[in-house]
Amino acid sequence: MNTDISFKRINKLAIPALIAGIAEPLLSITDTAIIGNINENATESLAAVGIVGAYISMLIWVFGQIRSAISSIISQYVGANKLDEIKTLPAQAIAIIVVCSLLVLAVSYPFAKQIFQFYNASGVVLEYCIVYFKIRIFGFPFSLFVFAIFGIFRGLQNTFYPMIIAIIGALLNIVLDLAFVYGIEGFIEPMYIEGAAYASVIAQVTMAILSIFLLIKKTDISLKIKTKFHQEIPKLLGMIGNLFIRTIALNTALYFATAYATGYGKEFIAAYTIGLNIWLLGAFMVDGYSSAGNILAGKLLGAKEYKTLLLLSIKLTKYGFITGIIIVAFGFLFYNFIGLIFTKEPLVLEQFYHVFWIVILTQPISAITFIFDGMFKGMGFMKYLRNVLILSTAFVFIPTLLFFDWLDYKLVAIWIAFTLWILARGIPLIIKFRRTFLPLANG
Repeated sequence: MNTDISFKRINKLAIPALIAGIAEPLLSITDTAIIGNINENATESLAAVGIVGAYISMLIWVFGQIRSAISSIISQYVGANKLDEIKTLPAQAIAIIVVCSLLVLAVSYPFAKQIFQFYNASGVVLEYCIVYFKIRIFGFPFSLFVFAIFGIFRGLQNTFYPMIIAIIGALLNIVLDLAFVYGIEGFIEPMYIEGAAYASVIAQVTMAILSIFLLIKKTDISLKIKTKFHQEIPKLLGMIGNLFIRTIALNTALYFATAYATGYGKEFIAAYTIGLNIWLLGAFMVDGYSSAGNILAGKLLGAKEYKTLLLLSIKLTKYGFITGIIIVAFGFLFYNFIGLIFTKEPLVLEQFYHVFWIVILTQPISAITFIFDGMFKGMGFMKYLRNVLILSTAFVFIPTLLFFDWLDYKLVAIWIAFTLWILARGIPLIIKFRRTFLPLANG
């Protein structure tokens, strides 16, 4: 059986995943744009959203690795035509991750002040961080639940239903953001930063309900939890463990970047927040092809179609690079307009435009790195991904940031560090992939 990796097939997986990927950071982008334009303490509110967003993103990226682990195992079983043997695994995986998320919520909620002091927040910014976090954190278990179900759909080679769920969640978040943050005269009083937090939580709960409904109605996967652990649970936990450590390293980089930006002043952290959200939006746009790589690579490895796997890597690299170039062109074409979407504060805009060009130019590099990252996840090579990210963070990102900060480059230091970090993550993956599969394909 030859797996279809035609342009049509790849894009049938990639385009829905791309749309779903855009919807994911759109929750944060919406909060950033709407909060940045309020009339009351806009800069402080924007800074708080950025700091809390960095922390919650860290939690989601650490525990959200369940999506990649589930997708990898299911897709390999699909490739080997053994799907019936895996049907009881997802319910157990979801139960494990939901319990973990509730524990995280219970532990982090009472220590909100200490957490954001650790991020260098103080004064009004710290107060807003605490208010925003103590509402938004309640959406965290629902987000992980949705991530797990998205992983099931991906493993089944389906990105359409995750796209539908993500679109509805994003649109709902935008509508509720506008209503709750600015208020509706005669009906809802403006809630400012609290309103943004409530909007996010309601959107996340809605996405979780839709996920359950579509999984039950559209697949044969059961959500009944059996007491006997599935034989793949140790492998799943091993993958999650490696991805957990890997994501700790990833978020160490994000922590240093956020902490340094906060230490430079409120205008700097506000500008950094805008830049980071735009960078992540670009990354998630390319994530469509990364997701296609994740889904198809796992299936091809399970089916032992090594030549097709190599061809897939070449095609995805080309598509991802072209997408990155399109993002670059769009970014420079609307360079002066983009910042004004998020804030009208001149001091914030000054710092933002000082580094925005770096954010734009990283997109093609990020595209190729994220595509190989997705393929390695799909094949289950989590240990190698873990080691690459630990080494690139310890020996590239942190030393680069410290050196250019010493030169007083401020936000430029942060974005130079991010650029070299992405390169240090991508190059070893390309080399490892070709060394592993070229001999197998030619054998």
